[in-house]
Amino acid sequence: MNPYVLAILIFGLGLGTTLTLSSFHWFLAWVGLEISTLSIIPLMAQHHHPRAVEATTKYFLIQATAAAMILFAATSNAWLTGQWDILQLTHPLSADITILALSLKLGLAPLHLWLPEVLQGLDLTTGLILSTWQKLAPFALLVQIPGTTQNLILLLGLLSMLFGGWGGLNQTQLRKILAYSSIAHLGWMVIVVQFSPPLTLLALFTYFVMTFSTFLVFKLNNATSVNALATSWAKSPVLTTLAPLALLALGGLPPMTGFMPKWLILQELTKQELPLTATLAALSALLSLYFYLRLSYAMTLTASPNNLMTTTPWRLPSLQPTLPLAVSILATVSLLPLAPTILTLLTP
Repeated sequence: MNPYVLAILIFGLGLGTTLTLSSFHWFLAWVGLEISTLSIIPLMAQHHHPRAVEATTKYFLIQATAAAMILFAATSNAWLTGQWDILQLTHPLSADITILALSLKLGLAPLHLWLPEVLQGLDLTTGLILSTWQKLAPFALLVQIPGTTQNLILLLGLLSMLFGGWGGLNQTQLRKILAYSSIAHLGWMVIVVQFSPPLTLLALFTYFVMTFSTFLVFKLNNATSVNALATSWAKSPVLTTLAPLALLALGGLPPMTGFMPKWLILQELTKQELPLTATLAALSALLSLYFYLRLSYAMTLTASPNNLMTTTPWRLPSLQPTLPLAVSILATVSLLPLAPTILTLLTP
């Protein structure tokens, strides 16, 4: 892709997200969402592969549907209440439609079926943008919706955790596994958004850090399936040692970073007198932990049968930048002691 076109598209991504984050009017927020969507579509279809074009078409249709629902809900709320302010979405019907539309944009269960298929058709770099940056704007709107639909949000969060855990168990493609991992983490973020928005932001921040390192590990190894992870030890032995720690951090295993938001969210659910919800959330984490352990096993304890050609790549210098990967893996493994400081910074 032409570097000038790429710069314009990346600028469009930043502009759309910034516009949504800084807007107080539903129409401006909708415009920001549309700019962000239209900016990532050329990035998704840049390889001109039929699978990428199919994923781009699915993504466009889903995002257009969700954007139409948001505009309809905002217009209905303005008609019924006379308010376009994001914080004044007080009519129950408009609030429910908006939450369902944002859930469709994010990929929350049961509106999640598009996300694994779309992510499977993309390269790892574009998939990373879709899994991280594209979630900022919808989450900013979701956090600002008044707490009048608590039961709906709790239901969406629980379903996302369960579907994200179950869906990733029998997958062999890494991008689909990361998609179901994203769905499960979204459930953890959403389930506590009505009680403690700073905890949601903390979970979102730690998810970004851990997902960034995981995508970069797979990109460095040029791996797209579980079986391809068996050759990673020959390409980068040190990275093969550290990568399982990043995967287990995604699963929420202490003392890695991923344990921090899960523990605090379970504590908050218990404070809100929702013991059954907290129990189901904790049990769903075991499902996700299983396929992270499966990836760790495939990466570290499985050897490729093609030993003659795969024993030398680690001696050659890598052509990919490794500094972002090193920083993100370090943060993924060791941010747990900084949990109180991070939570204080996120609390208004």
